[in-house]
Amino acid sequence: MPPRPRFDRRAPVRELPNINERIGYPNLRVVDADGSQLGVITREAALEVARDRELDLVLVSEKADPPVCRIMDYGKYKFEQEKKAKEAKKKSHQTEVKEVKMRYKIDDHDYQVRIGQAVRFLKSGDKVKCTVIFRGREIQHTALAEQLLLRMAQDLGENAEIQQPPKREGRNMIMFLSPRKAAITKTSSKPTRSLSDSVSSASASPVAAEAVSAG
Repeated sequence: MPPRPRFDRRAPVRELPNINERIGYPNLRVVDADGSQLGVITREAALEVARDRELDLVLVSEKADPPVCRIMDYGKYKFEQEKKAKEAKKKSHQTEVKEVKMRYKIDDHDYQVRIGQAVRFLKSGDKVKCTVIFRGREIQHTALAEQLLLRMAQDLGENAEIQQPPKREGRNMIMFLSPRKAAITKTSSKPTRSLSDSVSSASASPVAAEAVSAG
């Protein structure tokens, strides 16, 4: 029976940058630190220029003929590249769906807590799934749950817009909100939907009709 393979615990080999003495090409096209062209010179001459300026000789284009190098402060260059990469990562926020759960008989304090949670999620660029949970015979009050969700959408109107209106899903009622691209200001002439309008639309919806027929 062959021996069991042992795990290689050695650290992975780091790929070192092609700078200074690690550049092996005999002739190089060199760009000075100020962007001026030094032309095609030997590797030794390029290294000498970099030493005189107390800078590094960095290979920037290996496929060119001859390869292109630039004289620069490699430590500073590397720091700036890492900083740019971190900033790009922050900007490329991956949108997630965060959920806010509640009962249709929620009190005002708990409701305001849910509003605060939703605002934080929306300002972070995430979508919000608002869920009203039914227990037992509470399923008969879907109209009240829909009114609550529409009230939440109105209260979050400055930060959110409805992506999916209230909809019954099993023993829950859900609504999806997405971050508003342009925040609504108080001086905006764009009319906002009042709570009475939301309630009236809720009473006209199939979900509300279902609740009426159930009563």
